Amino acid sequence: MENGGSAAAKWRFTGNERLTLAGAVTVRGVLNTIKGNLDGNDTRPVIPLGQGDPSDFPSFRTSSFAEDAVSAAVRSAKFNGYSSTVGIPAARSAVAEHLSKDLPYKLSPDDVFLTIGCTQALEAIVTVLARPGANLLLPSPGFPYYEARTGFSGLEVRHFDLIPEQDWEVDLASVEALADENTVAMVIINPGNPCGNVFKYEHLKKVAETARKLGILVISDEVYDHLTFGSHPFVPMGVFASITPVITLGSISKRWIVPGWRLGWIVTNDPDGILTKQGIVDSIKGFLNISPDPATFMQGAVPQILENTPPDFFQKIVSTLKETAAICYERSKEIPCITCPSKPEGSMFVMMKLNLSLLEGIKDDLDFCCKLAKEESVIVLPGFAVGRKNWLRVTFAIEPSSLDDGFLRIKAFCQRHAKKP
Repeated sequence: MENGGSAAAKWRFTGNERLTLAGAVTVRGVLNTIKGNLDGNDTRPVIPLGQGDPSDFPSFRTSSFAEDAVSAAVRSAKFNGYSSTVGIPAARSAVAEHLSKDLPYKLSPDDVFLTIGCTQALEAIVTVLARPGANLLLPSPGFPYYEARTGFSGLEVRHFDLIPEQDWEVDLASVEALADENTVAMVIINPGNPCGNVFKYEHLKKVAETARKLGILVISDEVYDHLTFGSHPFVPMGVFASITPVITLGSISKRWIVPGWRLGWIVTNDPDGILTKQGIVDSIKGFLNISPDPATFMQGAVPQILENTPPDFFQKIVSTLKETAAICYERSKEIPCITCPSKPEGSMFVMMKLNLSLLEGIKDDLDFCCKLAKEESVIVLPGFAVGRKNWLRVTFAIEPSSLDDGFLRIKAFCQRHAKKP
């Protein structure tokens, strides 16, 4: 046979179906489906309200101080080699110092583990906690990558509710009802993706007390830390680490508007040493020993980025987000089939409920988003992707004028599909 082949050969390899299934339920996977419906003949610019990456927009340009720090790190020739698997000491110290400003105790550099963005931080802690029969409690609605990664790692997923009528607070009764002897942790996202909420101090304390009662740790995704513009300030979950152990996940991606720079961290908030005694710290190190590291020059730039970015940069970003969040909330009131239960106070997203009974020819949230893309060149994430069917997740982290245009198009779409009286 040609090339040594045989018609009777039976190949013994095949793709991993679990990976295919996991990838399909991510935000990117769902958005790729939506984008496939765009009309190539529509000459209007596509309005991207589906994914939280504002870096393309002039109002969200990163700080020149951050850019200079990266350039200086590259040109220094000090960061061309391999780094420690847990991160270079100066970068770990800088992150510890940066986060300690909001805590009642001081973090050590040994509490910080640098990762390739918050995504790898998430992968690491989920992998660390995975064992046969274990389950993890995730918020609904939430960020679907947790679900994809948890399922792929063999952990059972159980969902607790966030309550829209109570500013998306955790339904602590449902947390207690779901937990059993195999529950290892619960995840919170604060400020909230996809809800735009900011948890109050008193509520976070109750979360910690519930976790302690159940004997579980809290994984606190704080990638949107300090991106708040409402009446409630950002409070890190680590404030309550004396009540229950807390793993904080974070990065420079959102606050500095550089998601492509891929520099994140895992932080162990553990003043009583429980995470160390339970083997969690050693397991994190073990995961990072068999994983790729963040680019060394990015680690080299971190101290300057964290220490030298001027406050007015953050003030400008927060001010713009406050403006665009208000646009989202107010424009939604003009569209009868869409309801926004609470005005967003943080992060870059808001959840809006669809009333399909007011529309004709729209089956569900996915159908709404596919047809909206085709007819109006507006991309919105259907709520089923984040755990709430027949809702929408909308990002407001785009240029204010583009956001206005996007809502005008959504309004026109809904009027066109409105049920006739």
